[in-house]
Amino acid sequence: MRPTPEQLADLPLFGSLSFEQLKAVATLSELRHEDGGTTLVGEGAPGYSLFLLQEGTAVVTSGGEQLATLGPGDFFGEIALLAEGRHTATVTATSAVSLIVMYAADFQVFERDFPESSALMKHAMAERLARAR
Repeated sequence: MRPTPEQLADLPLFGSLSFEQLKAVATLSELRHEDGGTTLVGEGAPGYSLFLLQEGTAVVTSGGEQLATLGPGDFFGEIALLAEGRHTATVTATSAVSLIVMYAADFQVFERDFPESSALMKHAMAERLARAR
C-alpha cells in the first residue's frame, strides 16, 4: 500500500515539498506496519531501503549499546543505502510502528527529483557517521 501525500506531509524530511511533489514521493514509497519487538534492520545486514518512522517508536543499538531512540518523523537505513552498503546498527520497534519505506531504485529517483530533501538526509547521515567513529 502506498502512503498518502497527507501522511508524508507530517514528516520533517518532506517538509519543503509541495502537495504535488508529495504525491510524486508517495508513488516512490510504500506504507508498512510492524509490531513492537520486531527487528526492523539488523546490524551488519545489507541495506537497500530508507525507512521513515511515521508512527510509533524504535530503539537503535550497535554492539549491544543503545545509541538512540526514534519517534515519528525520524528516519534510518540511509547510511547503508548511501555509504556503507550494510546497516551500521540494529533498529528494533519498541511499539507498533508505521513505516514509509523507499527502496534503492526509488530512492535514486527521489535524490534526483528532490535534491533539497535529499541534502537534508545526507547532512543527518554525515552527523551520524561522525558520531559513530
